[in-house]
Order: sequence, then structure tokens, then C-alpha cells
Amino acid sequence: MIHDLQGDAMMSPIVGMLFSAVRENNDRLKGITDGMSQNEVDYRGSDSSSNSTAQLIRHLLCVDLNWTYRIKGQPLPQALMEQYGPMIGENNRLPMISEIPLSTLISQYDHVMQLLHDTCRQLTDSDLDHVVAFGHENEKRATIRWGLWHIADHSRYHQAHINLLRKWYQAGRM
Repeated sequence: MIHDLQGDAMMSPIVGMLFSAVRENNDRLKGITDGMSQNEVDYRGSDSSSNSTAQLIRHLLCVDLNWTYRIKGQPLPQALMEQYGPMIGENNRLPMISEIPLSTLISQYDHVMQLLHDTCRQLTDSDLDHVVAFGHENEKRATIRWGLWHIADHSRYHQAHINLLRKWYQAGRM
């Protein structure tokens, strides 16, 4: 397999390159979670104080969904907020979820990736300079270019947590 940041032919060059980084990291997430049992998806560490893989995937999905609508210049629809919940829950912690099959989480995330893909097809490279507000109270500002990079980087960050959870889970089973 050859890794490249070649974009979608229907996207402008820089948008396509950034989206391909997002897509590659999404594919990597699927690879590192492939074959997880429900117990492993819901595992929160030996003392149950860590975020589970399910929580981390749902969080990534919510962040990416919010960024997709930011990029579109639209508020997140209430129906999607109700379906997926908030990015951050009480006490600035990830919302607790469990007993949701990995296949469901991945399917939901695929839907978000398709929305982002469709949105990126509408962007030009000059649109990447547009500044949007983000954060819990929209207190931060960033370009769309930074937002697309952040989606890819944020996924890799939490993939490291998932890899650690997998290591702990396997060690606890021995």
C-alpha cells in the first residue's frame, strides 16, 4: 500500500490534501479498532477511570461533526445534537456511553466523514482562509485550514489512547 495525501479529484488541491489526511486517519482508526469485542470497546482501564474506546470514538465523531457544520457556516442541527449528544459532558468529561456496538459507532462516524467529504467538495482553496469560531463558548477562532488539520491531528491523539487501552485490556486478560 502506498500512502499519499492525494486529494479527491473533485476537491481543490489544498482542500483535497487536508481531507485526505483526515480520511487516512479515519481509516487508521478503523484498523486499530478492528476485531474489538464489546467488552474491549467499553473497557475503561483497570480502575474504570479512563475514557473507553466507545467514548473516544463518539467524542471524535462529535468534534468532527461540529467542525463540519462550522465549515459549512451553519449551526449543528438539533436532531444531530440529540442523536450523538455533546462533545463534552458534565465536569468537562466525555459523556458516558456503553453497550453500543463498534460497528454502529463506525457506521455513525462514516456518516460524519461523508458529510465532511461532501462539504470539502464545495470548498475552494481560498475558502481555507475563512475564520470560524470554535470551543465550548465559541471563544476561540481559527481558519478552516486549521480546522481540517485539527480533525486529523485530534484523531491521531485519541488513537494513542485507544492503543493504550488495548494494551491494558490485553495485559489484564493474561
